[in-house]
Amino acid sequence: MALLKLTDRKMDAYAIASDSGNFEELNKELQGLFGQNWGQLSVSAAGEMLGRGNLHGEETLIVCIDAKDEQNLEPIDSFVRAAIKGGFVVILIAKDVSPTALHHLLRLGADDFAPYPLPDNALSGIFNRIRDKKQNAPTELALKKSRNGVILPVYGAAGGVGSSTFAVNLAWEMAIHTRKDDMRVALVDLDFQFGSVATLLDMARRDPVFELLTEPDSLASDTLAQAMTSYKSVLAVLTSPPEVLPLDIVGGDYIEKMLKLLQTKYDFIIVDLPKALTDWSASVLTQAETYFTLLELDMRSAQNLMRYLRVLRGEDLPGEKIQYILNRAPGFCRLEWQNPRWPVFRKPGHRNQYPAS
Repeated sequence: MALLKLTDRKMDAYAIASDSGNFEELNKELQGLFGQNWGQLSVSAAGEMLGRGNLHGEETLIVCIDAKDEQNLEPIDSFVRAAIKGGFVVILIAKDVSPTALHHLLRLGADDFAPYPLPDNALSGIFNRIRDKKQNAPTELALKKSRNGVILPVYGAAGGVGSSTFAVNLAWEMAIHTRKDDMRVALVDLDFQFGSVATLLDMARRDPVFELLTEPDSLASDTLAQAMTSYKSVLAVLTSPPEVLPLDIVGGDYIEKMLKLLQTKYDFIIVDLPKALTDWSASVLTQAETYFTLLELDMRSAQNLMRYLRVLRGEDLPGEKIQYILNRAPGFCRLEWQNPRWPVFRKPGHRNQYPAS
């Protein structure tokens, strides 16, 4: 099926199907109800849009299932769960689906259901009921969609200490452990020159990120969502741009506005910072809840950290937010987990026997 080209025009509804040709009658009814303000999407494209926050939250998602989809319901199941937890109105349209599969999908909590072919006025009746429900409970819907994200920057005291790897792993673990609780996680790479988040996740660096940074006045909720990419429909990622840009291409006001926009859409925002200090480094630290600083047990990490702390004290910045993470150590140090029953000290003339691995 032809996918809808993303534009700035707001859509009222999306018909989501593996093959839209099997639901031509539904498409005609949507054309009559919404005119040009509706679109068609595949399940994978809809999951991509939902994962990166490209849907505004007011769209009605009409998920169409036929007999072919019943062979593998997992993608549709995951999308419907995520959409319902995100506060979207979800309508199921089923064609030649077994009672067992239909019962499973209805238990996910969709707002309404209709068989296909559609009975007369069935779709308009569904929309009328949903509209009445929204009018009767506006406060509940608003509370369901409101978010106030926590900003968690990650900074490396020296090159090669693993700060980007830590940021990626932290974001992924938080995303998979909080998705059942309707919490959304974003990973933002603010190293505009040599950020490696895209490489670590095997993702492409996209031109919308370059346009977002080179045209600061274009920063808005919609353009930011367009620049982000969904990783496995679970984690929203803003990669570094495809071209090398100076770190001072944007100022503190821009970064502050970007983080505030992200806070309205995500519950946790992990920020991978460049090693160099910039004019907007203070903005990130000020807005952060906790500031992770990675280091090694070596002289360069210690010296860099001392100089960094002197800068914070000189600028009267909240250094108490910093949490230190020792990521690596020299070979003679043992940082791996150790069973408390194992002997710690060696006695003279006695060789400790550690359990075999």
